[in-house]
Amino acid sequence: MEAPAAPHNPAETELTVHSPDQMRDLGRRLAKLLRAGDLVMLSGELGAGKTTLTRGLGEGLGVRGAVTSPTFVIARVHPSLGDGPPLVHVDAYRLGGGLDEMEDLDLDVSLPESVVVVEWGEGKVEELTEDRLHVTIHRAVGDTTDEVRHVTLTGVGERWAAVGLGSLSA
Repeated sequence: MEAPAAPHNPAETELTVHSPDQMRDLGRRLAKLLRAGDLVMLSGELGAGKTTLTRGLGEGLGVRGAVTSPTFVIARVHPSLGDGPPLVHVDAYRLGGGLDEMEDLDLDVSLPESVVVVEWGEGKVEELTEDRLHVTIHRAVGDTTDEVRHVTLTGVGERWAAVGLGSLSA
């Protein structure tokens, strides 16, 4: 992975990922920075690597069960195999409404004791907490064979102000 010049926002970092294995590794390393109560919002077009990153998060958090796309079940809970927080993996792609439609998932109840990862959550889950991590994954549009991804991680709120996201580029 390559890290470009230092970002202007200390709660933001940009990385270049060259393969699905590197995306998964990024998830494992990001998991070390996460704790119960964290909301992670993943953005990126279909096939960008959101679920691959989440698979790495699950490995890093040490949770049970294979992390797969929850598109048709909307949400999956992966309990911790140790003393860490469970991973709640949500795919909001098919949910049209905002937080009203998300309320049926009881994410507000799960959030304090879990790490909640929401794919396609923009405009739908921001009201859950003032502190959240946005992960945006870009790939060359229309080029499905190119595995290079540009990942931007932006921490929002006090929780992320002092977290060294730049350490992920190491």
